[in-house]
Amino acid sequence: MAMTNAAIRQQLHQYIDVTDDKKVEALYILLQQDIESQYTYTTEEINMLHERAEEYLKGESKTYTVEESHNRIRQQRKKLVGKFA
Repeated sequence: MAMTNAAIRQQLHQYIDVTDDKKVEALYILLQQDIESQYTYTTEEINMLHERAEEYLKGESKTYTVEESHNRIRQQRKKLVGKFA
């Protein structure tokens, strides 16, 4: 029977807490790229985000409630399912 992700995480936490420093360092080196990876936004993307924020604060952009968003997603899914049925 496969372990749940929560159980795996718990075991890893326990292992890291008690294992020797060389093994902790080896795990870190193995995962370092994932741990330290950061996305950097381009100037164009930053400008677009600022523009959208300004429009939102001025009340000039259309916003949706969570329920409205879910309804829109459901409608799009129905359209897609209809195309492949």
